[in-house]
Amino acid sequence: MPDTRRGSLLWLWLSALVIVLDLSTKWLADSTLQMYQQVPVIPGLFSFTLAYNPGAAFSFLADSGGWQRWFFIAVAVGVSVLLVIWLARLAREKWLEAMALALILGGALGNLYDRVVHGHVVDFILVHWQQSWFFPAFNIADSAITVGAVLLIADMFWPRKKTA
Repeated sequence: MPDTRRGSLLWLWLSALVIVLDLSTKWLADSTLQMYQQVPVIPGLFSFTLAYNPGAAFSFLADSGGWQRWFFIAVAVGVSVLLVIWLARLAREKWLEAMALALILGGALGNLYDRVVHGHVVDFILVHWQQSWFFPAFNIADSAITVGAVLLIADMFWPRKKTA
């Protein structure tokens, strides 16, 4: 009889869903939007726009001459391998931690695909206040990574049942 208390790889379905949503929305943005064109969704607050980011979060290292692409690819591959190992060893009862890891993994792989295939990450979600303040553009993968990180932190504070 298999030990059902071990292994949370079943959460990889969530990683796959994030990848599919991320890549399909990036394809849609890339094929329908002009670079930096703003398409208001909620005027003054939320728009779609097309932007390419060769760097990391907030365009970190974007102007570094190209070596950063390979660096971020290596980091994403390494982190993804560690996340799969973590999920495989994680008890199934730790569903919140597993969900968080799966979201982070899906986001990392979605952005990894962009870096390998395009040499940059496609961003298209723009949050702003009127035309005076803009948060850097992001995508579904970035959102999944952020939500996963918040859930991982929340899981650290989640009350646990005491075991004898």
